Amino acid sequence: MATAIPIQTSSLSQRKSKRPLWRALLFLAPAVIVMMIFYFGPVLWTFYISFTNVALTGPTATHYQFTGLRNFQLMFGSGSFWQAVLISLWYFIGSALIGQTVLGLLLALLMQRANPVVRAAVGAVVIAAWVIPEIVKAFTWFAFLSQNGTLNTVLQSMGIANPPAWLFTQPLLAVIIANTWAGTAFSMMVYSAALSSVPNELIEAAKMDGATFWQVLFRIVLPVIKNSIMTNTILITLQTLGDFTLIYAMTGGGPGTQTSVLPVFMYQQAFSFYQLGYGSAISLILLLMGIIASLLYIRLLNVDL
Repeated sequence: MATAIPIQTSSLSQRKSKRPLWRALLFLAPAVIVMMIFYFGPVLWTFYISFTNVALTGPTATHYQFTGLRNFQLMFGSGSFWQAVLISLWYFIGSALIGQTVLGLLLALLMQRANPVVRAAVGAVVIAAWVIPEIVKAFTWFAFLSQNGTLNTVLQSMGIANPPAWLFTQPLLAVIIANTWAGTAFSMMVYSAALSSVPNELIEAAKMDGATFWQVLFRIVLPVIKNSIMTNTILITLQTLGDFTLIYAMTGGGPGTQTSVLPVFMYQQAFSFYQLGYGSAISLILLLMGIIASLLYIRLLNVDL
């Protein structure tokens, strides 16, 4: 009997240590099931139909076949696809990297030095652009930049007789500016929160040693907030790569194909030309681009996850 007591105690303790794990799994099960159905389910279904010739209408809508890599062969051999990739890269570089990232950081730095009244006013204006629904942003910019819109009316009142039709002459620049305006507030808020965590002692010590503004920025501030830079850049990259509503509502992907970024090109193939399988293959490339960009940021910023 004296030797059996430790064995029973050990067995009880093992049973007790397993109970919280099973309870946690039990409580997590509904959330996991919902995620599997509503998140991973559509992703897996899209992955599957990208290897088929399923269409939105016609015989292959119901009796489709597995075609292997044919959709991807057609896509990589299509000049329209590579043109959409190039337009997407310009749109991404202009509005996400240069626009939202740089402008958001600049605004956050300026807001640190501004007085409370200016800070509140600028913050309200910038954040208002962020909280407006996407379709309202698109209509606002369409009304501002259309041929008889607000901008041309102001220019005509200043004596410019025939101002250009901006959405036809500079459509890509127009949607880049619109997306920058719409998304800069998010970057500004992320960077403002990150900048408040930079120790003032480090900055003051650097200034006393004669460091310039740029030396303080690049050698102290940016290294300290690099985790926030990575998080913000990944989020705005994924948002910009998947941007559809703003562009389609402003230009419809045109004129011609001048603003046909990958989401617009995918929509046209899937719902205008009814090729769901081909459109799904394009969406997988978009997903892959987002994953590669995220891994690239982590590598470049040397962030520990």
